[in-house]
Amino acid sequence: MGEKLVRFSITIPEELLDYIDKNLIKKGYSSRSEFVRDLVREMIVSDRWSDDQNEVVGVLTVIYDHHQRELTQKMIDLQHSKYINIMCTTHVHLDHNNCLETIIIKGKPSEIESISMKIAGLKGVKFAKLTKTSKLEI
Repeated sequence: MGEKLVRFSITIPEELLDYIDKNLIKKGYSSRSEFVRDLVREMIVSDRWSDDQNEVVGVLTVIYDHHQRELTQKMIDLQHSKYINIMCTTHVHLDHNNCLETIIIKGKPSEIESISMKIAGLKGVKFAKLTKTSKLEI
C-alpha cells in the first residue's frame, strides 16, 4: 500500500558515483535510490523556504548562559511575536551555566528567519542554529 515507484536512469560522472557509493553506508542509506530521494526532498524544502508565501516549519536550537541577566525574558518576549506560531519549546539544563532550548516555529520563511536571528543575536546566546523543514506534499 505504498506510493507508486517509477524507475529511471541517470548519467553522471564516475567520480560522483564513487562519492555516492562511498558515502551511502556512512550516512545510513540503504540504496542509491534513497540517497537521490533525500536530495530531491531537500530541494523541495529549499524551494518552499525560498517563497515567502509558503508556511514552513523551523527548529531553532539555542545554547545559552542562563545566568545572563534578562536573557530568558528577552527570548520569551521574542517568542510571543504576533507574526509567528511557536508550536513547542524544550528546555534542557546542560550544566550549571548552560541551557539548551529547541523552539519549533511555524510561519512564513522570512518571519522564522527574523526571530531566529534576533534570538541568536542576544547577549548570552552561545550557539543558535535554524534547521529548515516543511511539509512534503509531493
